[in-house]
Amino acid sequence: MDEAVLTRIAAALERLAPPAPAPVDWRAAPAYLWLGDRARAVAAIEAPPLALIAGIDQQKDAVVANVERLAAGAAAHDMLLWGARGMGKSALLRASVAAAAAAHPGRIALVQANADAGLADLFAALRPVDRNFLVFIDDLGFDDGDSAGPRRLRSWLEGGVEARPANVRLAVTSNRRAIVERHMREQDDPINPRDVVDDQLALADRFGLSLGFHACSQDDYLAIIAGYAAHHALPFDVADALEWSKRRGARSGRVAWHYVNELAGRAGRRLD
Repeated sequence: MDEAVLTRIAAALERLAPPAPAPVDWRAAPAYLWLGDRARAVAAIEAPPLALIAGIDQQKDAVVANVERLAAGAAAHDMLLWGARGMGKSALLRASVAAAAAAHPGRIALVQANADAGLADLFAALRPVDRNFLVFIDDLGFDDGDSAGPRRLRSWLEGGVEARPANVRLAVTSNRRAIVERHMREQDDPINPRDVVDDQLALADRFGLSLGFHACSQDDYLAIIAGYAAHHALPFDVADALEWSKRRGARSGRVAWHYVNELAGRAGRRLD
């Protein structure tokens, strides 16, 4: 086969091959999505204003203060936000980073990742960057019997050779305080039952800041709706709002937001 034919074949193969992704600029965007082997920049952090996050005041104060420290380059904690679904754990993290980024332009960014998607490579990429990062793992949980995943995350938090760098902190949300699933049979194990429980709790203990989120009271639920409704200039009826929560079988920040979305829909408006 002559050289001209080989050249044409090589050129055709190059056209068929997808171009290599451009290297991400870790200083340019407010947020990123880590895909396991590369990152994608996110143009804006979608989050409600901090003032509209109600019903979790103590948790909000702690998270906002910790993220502010990270943005300022001071000592900050890894965070575990655990508890009831729909109580604003993820929204609070996003809103806190957005607020800190506004106060410290270019000094902090949010990176959403999965616990099993190349975190060691992510940490290696972030280590030399002159910026602070909050790596966010949402709704973390491990399958029953998975011991490798929790131990790997414990090593990343502290003590391992691939521990996260000084300019990075982890923020994890979970429905469980211990993250890993626990069973009543732990108490009946005749061989070192305390060791089993301690091993499971060891992951949660690695977080310097652990905050519980619990189902909100009726007053808190109505206060959340009132804040959103006032912000969007939407009138609402208390009885109707309570009926909405009864039909949903729960009171939470998420249910309150869904109700406000319903109010906007009835009024023929869109929520921006």
